[in-house]
Amino acid sequence: QVQLVESGGGLVQAGGSLRLSCAASGRTFGSYSMGWFRQAPGKERELVAGISSGGITNYADSVKGRFTISRDRAKNTVYLQMNSLKPEDTAVYYCAVRVISSAWTVFVRDSDYDYWGQGTQVTVSS
Repeated sequence: QVQLVESGGGLVQAGGSLRLSCAASGRTFGSYSMGWFRQAPGKERELVAGISSGGITNYADSVKGRFTISRDRAKNTVYLQMNSLKPEDTAVYYCAVRVISSAWTVFVRDSDYDYWGQGTQVTVSS
């Protein structure tokens, strides 16, 4: 069983930055695919950024150039650096792990992922 714990959310003004962390326990996930999703009130959950087991990344168009996903295999942790935040980035952010992975494929559907964190709230004020 894998447990994922997100941290780093909070309230920030537009234009500010936050770094989300997702620490995994229970299994090492160095060869797994990871993703950050978000869900705003009244909206479906969407992929924000994903990273394959080989380090290939993919981003939602709305965050390209502003957000960066990275992983520290030694710490079993994946990060989401969020810069130039906008009010429309306000949402609950979730990290997710896919066990059966690919070095070259970034999985984009939430149904592709096996384990989920509890979520962390990000609120961007205008």
